[in-house]
Amino acid sequence: MALELNIAGVDAGYGAVRALHGVSIQIKDGETVALLGTNGNGKSTLMKCVMGMVRPTRGSVMLTLENQKHDLTKLSTEEIVNLGVALVPEGRRLFPKLTVEENLLLGAFRPQARVDIKKNLAFSYEVFPALTERRRQLAGSMSGGQQQMLAIARALMSAPKLLLVDEPSVGLAPILVSSTITRIKELKERTGLTVLMAEQNFHQAIRIADRGYIIVHGEIVFEGGVRALEQNELVKNYYLGTSV
Repeated sequence: MALELNIAGVDAGYGAVRALHGVSIQIKDGETVALLGTNGNGKSTLMKCVMGMVRPTRGSVMLTLENQKHDLTKLSTEEIVNLGVALVPEGRRLFPKLTVEENLLLGAFRPQARVDIKKNLAFSYEVFPALTERRRQLAGSMSGGQQQMLAIARALMSAPKLLLVDEPSVGLAPILVSSTITRIKELKERTGLTVLMAEQNFHQAIRIADRGYIIVHGEIVFEGGVRALEQNELVKNYYLGTSV
């Protein structure tokens, strides 16, 4: 088993506010899994639990790599990144006063990625050609779509095995949303990445997902393949507007 992420019975929150309630999801090697839910339902909190940025008060987050299990609840964010986990955060979180290339190089700090900086930089520019001509441009002066490309490319610079993408559609025009989601699919196919994508745009998410989970008020209320998701009553009510 090359890679598997198992999140089991996770409770987590911020002080007295609990954002996740017994959340359990599983991601297998090579899958793209969509975590679907509207704003404020706990998607970003779950991503932060995987990255060690929020500590669960109950439950487990286990990453299996090459038959070795790692308890992510006991590791620092740096240690988790060094295992090959990368996050494209909601809102992109770039360094606006640094150039495109400086932002990319900051993504390559994990030891396993440093030896391949030139190769990974060339790959990032190949995947996102628009960044090549803007390599000397300040990140903060680019459009939202260009910044989202840069945020994904920065994550690629760490040569990840598991890529977490948090709300890639936020703040983008519909045509850019479609392009961004398609690019994530292409990356997965080219590099064999395993992807967990938190997204509220149901139509775009299921275009590239193998499976999905619906999270409501911090609880997983449904899990299934794309066809099952499309037929689910919650999806019809909240995403498709075809309640019966």
